Amino acid sequence: MTGTVADHLLARLGEWGVAHVFGCPGDGLGGLLAAWERVRDAPRFIRSGHEELSALEAVGYARFSGRLGVCAAPSGPGAIQLLGGLYDARLDRVPVVALVGQTPRSAMGGSYPREVDLPALFHDVAAAFLETVTVPEQLPNVLDRAIRTAYARRAPTAVIVPSDVQELAYAPPGHASAMVPSSLDRSGWSAVPSGAALERAAEVLNAGDRVAVLIGRGAVRAGAEVRRVAERLGAGVAKALLGLDALSDELPYVTGPIGPLGTRPSYELMRDCDTLLTVGSSFPYSQYLPASGAVRAVQIDLDPHMIGLRYPYEVNLVGDARETLLRLLPLLHRAEDRDWQDGVVAGVRRWRRALAYRAELPADPLNPAYVADRLDPLLPPDTIVTCDSGAVAPWYARHLRMRGELRAALSGTLGTAGCAVPYAIGAKFARPERPVVALAGDGAMRRTGLAGLVTAAAYRDAWENPRLVIGVWHDREDGGAASQGCPEVPYAGFARSLGLTGIRVERPEYVEQAWREALGADGPAVVEFRTDPGVTPLPPDADWAEWEGPAETGEEDGADAGAAGTVRRGFGARAREFLPHRDQDR
Repeated sequence: MTGTVADHLLARLGEWGVAHVFGCPGDGLGGLLAAWERVRDAPRFIRSGHEELSALEAVGYARFSGRLGVCAAPSGPGAIQLLGGLYDARLDRVPVVALVGQTPRSAMGGSYPREVDLPALFHDVAAAFLETVTVPEQLPNVLDRAIRTAYARRAPTAVIVPSDVQELAYAPPGHASAMVPSSLDRSGWSAVPSGAALERAAEVLNAGDRVAVLIGRGAVRAGAEVRRVAERLGAGVAKALLGLDALSDELPYVTGPIGPLGTRPSYELMRDCDTLLTVGSSFPYSQYLPASGAVRAVQIDLDPHMIGLRYPYEVNLVGDARETLLRLLPLLHRAEDRDWQDGVVAGVRRWRRALAYRAELPADPLNPAYVADRLDPLLPPDTIVTCDSGAVAPWYARHLRMRGELRAALSGTLGTAGCAVPYAIGAKFARPERPVVALAGDGAMRRTGLAGLVTAAAYRDAWENPRLVIGVWHDREDGGAASQGCPEVPYAGFARSLGLTGIRVERPEYVEQAWREALGADGPAVVEFRTDPGVTPLPPDADWAEWEGPAETGEEDGADAGAAGTVRRGFGARAREFLPHRDQDR
């Protein structure tokens, strides 16, 4: 083809099915930006105000589309600012390709302005594949390998293109020595374990009387198969945070999240089981799993590098979760005794009552659990929910029930502060026909949310369904922003200044009404809830008496007794130590 290297790069992305590139213009991307103008924005360039937002938007896009996320950044500081989002992709196993500009080749090594050693910078985060294009003939194989590797390894990769190379006339690789032709096709494949390994796993699971199943993000495509396994074995199913939407919470034996932000039934499931099946999860907190070596255990994971971690599994099955379970199911016997599963179901019912009780407890001004509890029944069944990794995460994990086509995600491994809004914007481009709800703390909104609102205002007309709701748990007034010298930010007011819907809520009787108004708005909306910073989540191993009984009152850390103190005392210390970025979001 004719044209420049940049022209061919955009065309090649289109041949791979890439429809959106999230990025910031700047030095080092001049050739690509000119090419985007020539091809009339195909693939579409989604401009954000900061490179970290661009990377996180690409991550959100990939999470909810099932396709590749692509981000672009200029050289120097722009490239540096991609790192947070790319590490988020790496640790949560999300396929993303970063296109990065660079100083002209003639100036490299000359202490030129904005020159950064990009191969050294990206060496770790893009370890799966990282290459610099130095001649036009090199482009197809480098770009194709970056894309193919990102998909295969479920990891970020990076392609560096110096600014002068972007503007060179494109020439394809020839039929000659040192030329590397390339191809586009990426046929589907599935890894499955051997028959002997499956038989050993079935023997372990069939011998169990009290089977627990733990699922993670790797089980998202295997929900139906997990359900069949649980019902055949009479098991209970707990979920890691990244796998919350892998199985519906409407199934009575699903105990919800596990870990420091988990549920009491999940804690009891792991404590009392005699057999464990882990599917597509590398859940890190081993203290919330059965005591080491106390139960027989089987793991299924696609990545051989991650197999056998976290627990002394007796059988490790390397394979795709769905394909492996389909081959395992015919080998499993139906459990006749259902007492174990009946007990799990009873515990889940009891938990739901206790959770509703605690959400109704008074606080000053709003109980943060109540804010999430009132949102749950209002969510349309096809909603995409994103959540920040700070103090809002426990309310999301415990009070929002996954069901139907509802999808959800947060930064599970890195715990990226401020991921909810850029994830949500990426999700809107991935699934423009679906409503999206982002849940964030006020610290996350200061970090990335305000800039994200500018992007949402700019692209609101690009989405078939314009609903994008951002709920803000604003709890900084008492001993927070004021004591740190930070001014209060009027998040709802800022949204209104951009022409968006902005609602501020300080009284519990208006919480549900505010959610309804935001979900019914004809464009992006911000709902700012003034929540009580003294209300902290109970840890999952708290006694049932603590969950169900009257909360203590009194003074702690200067808090007055009374309504504001009824849910403050003594319950949050163990849970808070596991909350990423709790200081920023509380």
